[in-house]
Amino acid sequence: MKNQIFIAHEVPEETIEELLESGDVQAFVSLLQPLEKHIQIFADGKTGALYCECHVMAGTLVAHTTPDTPLDPDASPDYRANRDLVEDHAAYTQMLLDAQQGRTFSNIVCEFIAGDAKPLKVVGGQHRFGAIESAYKDGNVNGIHGVKVYFALDTEQRLDVQVISNTNIEVSRDLLDRMFETVNGAELRAWCQKVGFLGKKEDFADKRKRGGTISVRQARTFVINHFLGREKKDLEFDQTETVPHVAKTGVRIVPEWERIKKQYPELWNDPVLEKAGKEFQALVDKQRKAFVKTGSTKTSNPDFAEKAMNEAVLAAWSFVTGILSGNPVRLQKHFDLKDKGKPDPLRAALLIKGRHMTDPEQYRGLGYRTDPKERGRFVELFWIQAEKGGGFSDKMISAAIAAYHAKTAILDAKAKKEAI
Repeated sequence: MKNQIFIAHEVPEETIEELLESGDVQAFVSLLQPLEKHIQIFADGKTGALYCECHVMAGTLVAHTTPDTPLDPDASPDYRANRDLVEDHAAYTQMLLDAQQGRTFSNIVCEFIAGDAKPLKVVGGQHRFGAIESAYKDGNVNGIHGVKVYFALDTEQRLDVQVISNTNIEVSRDLLDRMFETVNGAELRAWCQKVGFLGKKEDFADKRKRGGTISVRQARTFVINHFLGREKKDLEFDQTETVPHVAKTGVRIVPEWERIKKQYPELWNDPVLEKAGKEFQALVDKQRKAFVKTGSTKTSNPDFAEKAMNEAVLAAWSFVTGILSGNPVRLQKHFDLKDKGKPDPLRAALLIKGRHMTDPEQYRGLGYRTDPKERGRFVELFWIQAEKGGGFSDKMISAAIAAYHAKTAILDAKAKKEAI
């Protein structure tokens, strides 16, 4: 008996016609040979996405399925929506053992794209699929597994499926950010590749880790603060609020990011921003290199090596490039910081000694936190260094911390007077 295809009553007639004319469902049934004889097609009540749920043998599933799935196959085919397999996670290790013992897995979420070499694309449940594939290839375990298969998704529907499906093993906000940014377009990624934040064809991190790839949040934060600094470059620095911004993460709409893109539509070709990006990456490279011993690839002090990627440092450094965008002499001194300091440009060992009398006992010194106070202190430090030059010193760090608290007091008093 052949599989019969039924359409749920809530699916619009024109959608039914388009789906049947495309032949996608028929191709799926013919290729994957689901065990159900009656294949029911449903429409998601929120997005209208069409799908079916059925069971497929492991061997057939492995032969025609891939977790290498682009979020936007037309605009960004080289960049993936899925996070990497967390192979050392205890839950995944257990999945592998369970699969070898014949465990039946279900709700592996896929999209079917007829005509591809492996037309069934995993968009949710790649760890379960990985366990199934391993058990089949290594032990010929050919069990039955449940799949939820979507057809003819548009980009918004595909994003929705990705978001709701990736909820089992440590879904990070960085992955969500990467997915949302991919849907928005390739501009941020292309810019990061141009300035060196990312390698050629490299994508943003799906989960932040020390020494790893830059995240969408960090890249957005850098760009946002450059322009926030520009907006204040003509104001009196000592009388102006200069606390940098850190982009929100894990949400579809990031208001400050949307404002910057709208207000500065030519930002991707802005030479000052591009120069700032390249100079910051040079600082990051110098900072990391300072803590790698000759002939070794291991970092002697990971905390110090990654100091430039602390979000307070990154945000403040970029903010100051914007403030100094009209002062090329001081801006160059700011850029020259990468060539100062022994052994490292940011003098991490000095930073951790920097503290204020109001700091709590557990405060570890500059460069470990990312809160507004930390960001504000680093702006003062980079500002003074850009004036004096020569790199950081104990006195400069103390002066910057004092300057931040003095400015905070002045602005607070001003606000209270204005409220009278």
